[in-house]
Amino acid sequence: MDNPYLPYPVRIDDITVESEDRSLKTFKFVFLNPDDEAKFAAYKAGQFAELSIAGVGEIPIGIASSPVEKGFIKFTVNKAGVVTSHLHNMQVGDIMGVRGPLGNWYPWETLEGKNVLIVGGGFAFTTLRSSIIYMLDPANRPKFKDITVVYGARSPGMLLYKDELIEWEKRDDLNMHITVDGTDDPDWKYNVGFVPPITEQKAPQGDPDSYAIVCGPPIMIKFTQPVLEKLGYDHDHIILSLENRMKCGIGMCGRCGIGRELVCKDGPVFTLNQINQTPREY
Repeated sequence: MDNPYLPYPVRIDDITVESEDRSLKTFKFVFLNPDDEAKFAAYKAGQFAELSIAGVGEIPIGIASSPVEKGFIKFTVNKAGVVTSHLHNMQVGDIMGVRGPLGNWYPWETLEGKNVLIVGGGFAFTTLRSSIIYMLDPANRPKFKDITVVYGARSPGMLLYKDELIEWEKRDDLNMHITVDGTDDPDWKYNVGFVPPITEQKAPQGDPDSYAIVCGPPIMIKFTQPVLEKLGYDHDHIILSLENRMKCGIGMCGRCGIGRELVCKDGPVFTLNQINQTPREY
């Protein structure tokens, strides 16, 4: 049996600076060993992994690449602590580790044949990028009905994946709504406003054939829930991706517990119905 604490060695193949303040970077990794790549390739959109730097530590990060993208994996990392700061100072060609994939994923079989609303905010958009790429893949797009995306950031300079956002907005099989909290850019042509009210304005009404996936900072999730309820989405059709002090990633340390649920193992994906049965600790 493989040691679940042992990371796969990977090499940094490319680094993209995502935000104007350089606090967000996307790292593209390639596996050093083909067998490790084959094991990791079974991941699903919505899962996370532990990025490991020897002698420094490891951090849980949502997988930003999609299972339909082969030969590499991507993670978008916010510079916020010791490990993330060290990673931001690393260069293309450096070696580190990736442990995973970990956690559960968005219920793709359930979502087939349904309308899907994706609501994302800030740098938590990573697993939602993975999901959008997955759904728009030519082999998968016919499996889903209407797809609507509402994505927001504090300012235009903090939006992730800008080139892809432009391409997605041009598509006629995806309803893309981009927003920022505020901007003084006279050339800004998209929405201005927080994600919850823009969702209320732009998102389709909920019905038995509609599901909503929400991933973002806790305050955004808190104020998006009543909007989705108002739009008619049932609690078992509202799918949330949570974070809660995840450490080991495999349910052993217990640090990420919410009632009886362990976010790293039982989640990070939960329906609002499931969350309603736990203490409000997230």
